[in-house]
Amino acid sequence: MKKKVLLEVKNLRVEFGTKKKNKFVAVDDVSFQIYKGETFGLVGESGSGKTTIGRAIIRINEIADGEIIYDGKRISGSINKELDKEITRKIQMIFQDPMASLNERAKVDYIVSEGLYNLKNYSSEEERKAKVSKALLDVGLLPEFASRFPHEFSGGQRQRIGIARALVMEPEFIIADEPISALDVSIRAQVLNLLTDLQKKLGLTYLFIAHDLSVVRFITDRLAVIHKGKIVELAETEKLFRTPLHPYTRALLSAIPIPDPRLEKNKKLEIYDPNCHDYFVDKPRWVEIEPEHFVLGNNKEIENYRKLLHSARNSK
Repeated sequence: MKKKVLLEVKNLRVEFGTKKKNKFVAVDDVSFQIYKGETFGLVGESGSGKTTIGRAIIRINEIADGEIIYDGKRISGSINKELDKEITRKIQMIFQDPMASLNERAKVDYIVSEGLYNLKNYSSEEERKAKVSKALLDVGLLPEFASRFPHEFSGGQRQRIGIARALVMEPEFIIADEPISALDVSIRAQVLNLLTDLQKKLGLTYLFIAHDLSVVRFITDRLAVIHKGKIVELAETEKLFRTPLHPYTRALLSAIPIPDPRLEKNKKLEIYDPNCHDYFVDKPRWVEIEPEHFVLGNNKEIENYRKLLHSARNSK
């Protein structure tokens, strides 16, 4: 059965700064598709452009080139008021820092209702309160918490409030921007399990942004690896973990801690050196090296990646 493409990013470029001297390219010619109902992971180190892509999709960051298509409609650049309203409701974001993303002076009732107020997405005060109560229950919080302030909650509870704020809009697509990186390790699994349960229950599609590969393996269906504004590899998550091709992907995977202390002590870390690529004459291109597995490389590298894949298949 053919999967439905919910979101498509085509040749996306995001720049910051105006003058030539100050111009910085944060995202450079990035393309990917996200299927309805899946969790698509975007992983890379700090400053690689992950969050910038998420913020461009939700129309916070302006794009310099390319386009973003949601459910068959172009949502980048200038769009009409109706589509803007529709996109504001259908695409929501869960932010990284549960401390900074909630207004300390507002009660939970107002924080969760903010989107409803903005779009006038309720017919009466009773309906609004009912929507807030349902959203809080959906994330495992009591409706009575609506009358409290954020400082009365733990980090994990605050992040649940942030998730409730997104859910109250009844979205289809949620951008989760490092939603657990600021939380204690013991709380992380609870929030990940909550996101997985909500996806099954509400039929949500996620873009899950992270720098921790072990977490990404647990929650994502497909995974794109980004380095300095360019996606270098994209594949089904398990396939990427089994046969990583790009040296940057391999370096990231080699840094994942192993629970066994002896193995951890003896493991060999791969260090990524961008100078290993000779792109002066033979320029890199984005290639589908096997079905649903894409990698960035020049002709010589692609040939080597094919050999790697071939030997990986034969060794099974």
